[in-house]
Amino acid sequence: MYEVFLDTETTGLSFKEGHKIVEIACVETKDLIATGKVFHKLINPGRSISEEAFKVHGFSENFLKNKETFLQIADEFLNFIRNKKIIIHNSSFDLGFLNGELEIIQKDKIDKNFVIDSLEVARNKFPGASNSLDALCKRFNIDLSRRVKHNALLDCDLLREVYINLLDVKEPKFNLSSNHVEQNTNVAKDYNKTIVKISESELKKHKDFLKSELKKNFY
Repeated sequence: MYEVFLDTETTGLSFKEGHKIVEIACVETKDLIATGKVFHKLINPGRSISEEAFKVHGFSENFLKNKETFLQIADEFLNFIRNKKIIIHNSSFDLGFLNGELEIIQKDKIDKNFVIDSLEVARNKFPGASNSLDALCKRFNIDLSRRVKHNALLDCDLLREVYINLLDVKEPKFNLSSNHVEQNTNVAKDYNKTIVKISESELKKHKDFLKSELKKNFY
């Protein structure tokens, strides 16, 4: 099964208050193993960015003014996530913005049935504990040294590691194909095919050697 780990950055906390998306990142995986396919866009929101949001992600209006708009990237984004499970931390926030933007440009909204909220998974596993992405990374000893500012693409990578730990899944480190198995089997078959027969005289010499030499102290 293919999955997408998704994160956004925005101009503020609420789409209903007129805030917009400034960054979208998606990392594709198959059975939670990264495929190498990534969707990542910086977006011109067409409005000012709150001071609080700027402190979080560091994207200024001037930096974003020449980037593509959400309308320009929407079809590519929708094609990337189509028919895949979407894993988001605190999905109500990101979906509120994404579906709000999609509604404005008259595109189909993201179906919530395709979305898994890793925050809800964490709350069920660790009730009463802090379950922010930072807190979960610390709980699972995931390196946060690169996270100076919030960055959607980096957060997708961190979320994938967190989610694997939440599910207690051991990530495969080696790709063992059937070819590898066949090669190893052939080596085993070819190994020591010739059986060497020892003569009676050689067996006698060996027994005499053991009787005489094992009495000596080699240490």
